[in-house]
Amino acid sequence: MTEEIIIAGFGGQGVLSMGKILAYSGIMQDQEVSWMPSYGPEMRGGTANVTVILSDERISSPILTRYDTAIILNQQSMDKFEPMVKPGGTLIYDGNGITRHPERKDIKIYRIDAADEAARMGLAKIFNMIVLGGYLKVKPLVSLENVIQGLKKSLPARYHHLIPDNEKALHRGMEIIAEAN
Repeated sequence: MTEEIIIAGFGGQGVLSMGKILAYSGIMQDQEVSWMPSYGPEMRGGTANVTVILSDERISSPILTRYDTAIILNQQSMDKFEPMVKPGGTLIYDGNGITRHPERKDIKIYRIDAADEAARMGLAKIFNMIVLGGYLKVKPLVSLENVIQGLKKSLPARYHHLIPDNEKALHRGMEIIAEAN
């Protein structure tokens, strides 16, 4: 099993953290892992993406041009990465700010309104964990327990009091993700 993932959106949406948590989770499950971030100098507000590869075999290269799964959090990323999802692959997107919804018929498309849900929950900073929860529902490649451990590894200790809210967000994402028509 090899899963090649791109997570893309604006800086500040937790794109890189989401990738790092997935990578830590894979390591804890004895998988081979690659985590390769990409962002501009503006970081917050500019575009950011991260490529994560989880595999049972050695990873020959972290550089990809096609993906099994794309997790898309803004329109620019939709325009750039929708065509790069492999036929039969998966695209997950947050509908907030998307003006052109995905149109491909040869991939599975899921929508998760994580930004709206994070606002409803009064916890804007857990947006990315809602999205990650949705991904785990669709593709349970790493266990929720290992994701929580990955969260502990990637969050500075001073933020560990937020882990219960993040865990709640992961569960909420699993509940609200829906296949798009």
